[in-house]
Amino acid sequence: MTSPQGRLRPEHPHSRRVADLADAFALVTAGGAGVPDDLETTGVTVASGDVLPGDVFVAVPGARTHGAAHTAQAVASGAVAVVTDAAGAAVVAGIPEAAHLPVLLVEDPRGVAGHLAAWLHDHPGRRVTTVGVTGTNGKTTTTYFVEAALRRAHEKTVVMGTVELRIGDEAIESPRTTVEAPVVQSILAAGLERGATAAVMEVSSHALALGRMNGLEVGVAGFTNLQRDHLDFHGDMEGYFQAKAQLFRAGHAQRAVVVVDDAWGRRLAEEAEVPVDTVATHVGAPEAATADWAVTEADIGLDGVGSSFVLRGPDGTEHRAASPLPGLVNVSNAALAVVLAHRAGVPLADAIDAVATAHEIPGRMERVIERRPAPDERPLCLVDYAHTPDALVLALEAVRPITPGRLVIVFGSDGDRDQGKRPIMGAIAARLADVLVVTDENPRSEDPASIRAAILSGVREERPDLADVHEATSRTQAIHDALDLATETDTIIITGKGHEPTQEIAGVFHRYNDRDVLRAADADRTARAHEQQGQHA
Repeated sequence: MTSPQGRLRPEHPHSRRVADLADAFALVTAGGAGVPDDLETTGVTVASGDVLPGDVFVAVPGARTHGAAHTAQAVASGAVAVVTDAAGAAVVAGIPEAAHLPVLLVEDPRGVAGHLAAWLHDHPGRRVTTVGVTGTNGKTTTTYFVEAALRRAHEKTVVMGTVELRIGDEAIESPRTTVEAPVVQSILAAGLERGATAAVMEVSSHALALGRMNGLEVGVAGFTNLQRDHLDFHGDMEGYFQAKAQLFRAGHAQRAVVVVDDAWGRRLAEEAEVPVDTVATHVGAPEAATADWAVTEADIGLDGVGSSFVLRGPDGTEHRAASPLPGLVNVSNAALAVVLAHRAGVPLADAIDAVATAHEIPGRMERVIERRPAPDERPLCLVDYAHTPDALVLALEAVRPITPGRLVIVFGSDGDRDQGKRPIMGAIAARLADVLVVTDENPRSEDPASIRAAILSGVREERPDLADVHEATSRTQAIHDALDLATETDTIIITGKGHEPTQEIAGVFHRYNDRDVLRAADADRTARAHEQQGQHA
């Protein structure tokens, strides 16, 4: 079955000769066999499951097996040629179903895949306004803020990120923060075909390290911050920084907007190979005096809906602005988004107004249940994606001012990821929240109990007696427990998964969403309350 991503391909793709593709990229055929003159291609993919008839299948080496091992599946779906390295060609040679296919050799098939797709689709990224956002935290929120602003100047836009892949109003779930390079190109081409004139996308460090941005030079690149995350992949913070920094080199972006609140941002602004606008969002911080743009005032609203701030521009003019989401972190996201959109061509006043009135963002400080007094008595319940130590601090600090009672947190930590952050997350929650319900996020291949134990070791650093600390062996049960523990003056924040539509346990993806489970748990609680009232009547 073809991947859902196929829905966002061009309906009328370019048809190019495979021989021309080989000539354009100096690809030679394995074994010396030529490419038939009449053989044409209409697509490029690195995933055998995404192949459509007429595609070139780019077989890349993987962590466990070579992608060339899946060539038979690609052939069955209509692949007309294979691009791979020497090791992949040797694998293809042993697949009878591929005996008739031209096999084109390249040293780095993953690195060339995006360039092949850009060439095939006639470089769609050059014909739309493009914005790419990277950083540890805030990419999704900033991307949605930017898109809201772009819509003031563009009737139809493209969004690619953690939550969804969308052209106009047509969307599918996104498989990852940044899709593979050929998918980026095909979505941009489909967007052009359907009338889109601007695109904004999240750019992950994995994507940059794995060449998923190859073939695309964004008009404006944005940087939010760099905080501890993905060290299992990058090794250390320096490796993580170097991956992010690739987006700010010539050929990947034309210009940049960099938040300089942390040392990594300041370093990036100095080392970037493209023109940079710097943005300082911490009021009174030393960097605010020298940044091109700076937040000079910030009023964090106590209603939990949003915050207002003053943004000083390069010419010294101060502009009243706002974030529709609570917390200082979203002042930073909003300020960055305003400048990104402005540098992408949106009039500054329009960008400011659009960001201030942007719609709710899935799983980002999302208010799922509003606070209600008796007899309906409900705590305020929010879902937020915070899954790094710094993001957790910011989320809890944002919610505390709008909590008259206790702050209740439901949280965990991912399996098969940076193990060192688990006790750190536990200590942060113990310090900044009142009631803790420790549970699972995506255990993946790890034992869920061992992950929770690591979190609880950090909790004990702050609370040796584990007062008001609960452990739940299922995330659904954790949410039910939190609702049972909370009163109308309390606030429940469920962190770590945000918008995610699945939970990965022992290698199996189960349909699961915090918002849906929270609403169902609330309905169950209401039903039980009505039942008890009936018994007492």
